Amino acid sequence: MADALLTPVTDDDGAPFWEYAAQGELRIQACAAPACGELRFPPRPCCPHCQSFDSEWRKMSGRGRIWSYVVPHPPLLPAYAAQAPYNAIVVELADAPRIRLVGNLVTRADAPLDSVDPAKIRIGAKVQAVFAEVEGVVVPRWTLERP
Repeated sequence: MADALLTPVTDDDGAPFWEYAAQGELRIQACAAPACGELRFPPRPCCPHCQSFDSEWRKMSGRGRIWSYVVPHPPLLPAYAAQAPYNAIVVELADAPRIRLVGNLVTRADAPLDSVDPAKIRIGAKVQAVFAEVEGVVVPRWTLERP
């Protein structure tokens, strides 16, 4: 559908991430090998650190900081035209600084993508995960800890 917003493509390895998101939880895959325990994202079947196939999903606090961002002008896809200028941010998780997630900075979970003035977006700003349903999928979005 040409006018639909982008939604995630779920595979077997990443399905639990989206199932937890639908419950309002931010969880990250971790190696379950006793001597390892490293977090990994994106999800995958084998630990890149110890090559174990054992994994678990650890609950994160949902806190992080803006590591990078972009404000597209004009929108690259027609479905986003009404919300331009909007943002896409990369968030470094507070619980796992090597894990970074991509999303949007909004004023509240169900706010439009253009709800935050681009002039207020700063690298290093502290953010908190919120969850919104988009085209039938619950996705993490981010709000500023101090608007």
